[in-house]
Amino acid sequence: MLDHMASAPSHPTYVPLSSGAGGKYPDHEAQLSSVPIHIVTHASQLPLEFLEPSPERPLVIGFDCEGVDLCRYGTLCIMQLAFPDAIYLVDAIQGGEMLMKACKPALESSYVTKVIHDCKRDSEALYFQFGIRLHSVVDTQIAYSLIEEQEGRTRSLDDYISFVGLLADPHYCGISYIEKQEVRVLLRQDPEFWTYRPLSELMVRAAADDVRFLLYIYHKMMEKLNKRSLWHLAVRGALYCRCFCINDNEYADWPSLPHIPGLHASEYDDLAVEGNVPEEEVLSVLNVPPGKMGLVIGRRGASIQSVKESCNAEILIGGAKGPPDKVFIIGPVKQVRKAEAILRGRVLEMY
Repeated sequence: MLDHMASAPSHPTYVPLSSGAGGKYPDHEAQLSSVPIHIVTHASQLPLEFLEPSPERPLVIGFDCEGVDLCRYGTLCIMQLAFPDAIYLVDAIQGGEMLMKACKPALESSYVTKVIHDCKRDSEALYFQFGIRLHSVVDTQIAYSLIEEQEGRTRSLDDYISFVGLLADPHYCGISYIEKQEVRVLLRQDPEFWTYRPLSELMVRAAADDVRFLLYIYHKMMEKLNKRSLWHLAVRGALYCRCFCINDNEYADWPSLPHIPGLHASEYDDLAVEGNVPEEEVLSVLNVPPGKMGLVIGRRGASIQSVKESCNAEILIGGAKGPPDKVFIIGPVKQVRKAEAILRGRVLEMY
C-alpha cells in the first residue's frame, strides 16, 4: 500500500474520458475533477507499466522535478509523474538512490513519453546525481514556440513561455496559477523548502500542480503540430536534455537523436517525399577561458544578443548554476556554425 495519499483541494485536474495512460482527451472542454496524489518512497508503489517499459504498453506522462538549486550541484528532492488517473510524487530524499534507479529504465525509455516544461535543469540533475539520461521528452516550452512559428507568429529573442504563462494561455488551459508565485516567494525565503519531511499539504499540492495539467496541454499541442514541427520537437527535446550534461565522450552514451527524414529509416520519412526535409540540428559546446565570459555576454547582454539576432539558433549559458565557462548553441548546422564563427571572431583574443 502507499505510504501516504492526499487529495488536491486547490486546483482540479483534467481527466480523460478513455482509460489508460496517454488516453485521448475530448475535443470539447475537458471535464474537471481531482485525482489521487500518491507519495512514493519505494518502487513497489509505482505502476508496473512505468517500472517495466514496453512497446506493447506505451505511456505518456506528465513529468517534473523539484529540488534545492536544481542542477548538477543541487539536490533533487521530488520527481512528479502525472498519469491520467493519479499523480505520483517520487520522494528522492526518503527513497534515495535505490528508488531513483528503479525509475531509470522508464526515464531513459522511448516507450515512455515524458511531457515536461523546460527539461534542461531537470535532465542535468538526473544525469549528474543519478546517472539517468533523460530521453523521449515532449518539452512544452519548445512545442509552444514551434506552434507559434507554424501559425505565423514571431516571438522576440529569449521570449520563452513560462509554465505560468502557458497555463494562462486560453488556447491551452486559461487558468491562473497564483500558488506558483507564492511557492517561489517561499523558496526565496527558504531555499531548503523541498527538503523538509513529512511533506506539508502545501508542498504536496504545489508539486502536484506542476504536472497535473501537462497531459491535457500535451494533447492540445499534438492536435496543432504538423509533421515537420513534430520532428523539430523531438530533436530539440533530445538536444535540450543533453545541453548541460557535458561529459568526456561527446554524448556517446546517450540515446541517438531522431534521424533526418529520408536519410535513414524514420517515422518522419514522408517529409522527404513531400520535399520538406528539415536541416540537421546539432548541439555545439564552446569553451570560454576562465574570466572571459563577460566578453561573450557583453554589457547588459548586448554581445550575445547581437549574435542571436544574426543566427537562427538558440544560444545558452549556464549562468549562476553553471556549467561555467561554456556556451551552448542549438539549431540547424549552418546557423550553429555561423554562431560559432561570430562568437570566436568577436572574442578572438580569448583563443
